[in-house]
Amino acid sequence: MAYRNEATASRLGWLKIQPSIPHTAIYQTEYAMHDLTCLIKGCQARVYAPAGTHSVCREHFLSYLTWRRRKGPQMFLKYAGMTMEERDPLVAEWANTIRVEEIPTVSAPKT
Repeated sequence: MAYRNEATASRLGWLKIQPSIPHTAIYQTEYAMHDLTCLIKGCQARVYAPAGTHSVCREHFLSYLTWRRRKGPQMFLKYAGMTMEERDPLVAEWANTIRVEEIPTVSAPKT
């Protein structure tokens, strides 16, 4: 809502918003979770949860939890205290255990 003068705006408690200063702005690309796909190669499922600095679908997230659980209860305590970047090697180790099953291609019939 526009007011005729700044005195009216300030009397009503509106703050004057200054334009951003380009040289102080930090430009960082952030992706919404709905724009990403699963970390596992070939998986096109929607992203469900973070895994380190990456994201995984629900099926792979449950697989990741199972893998961590098999590593022992100390893994959950250790993992909880890590930053996202520190979790990446663990995610990479887990991702190497995932087998990607390729869909066999149907060859065209020979005539």
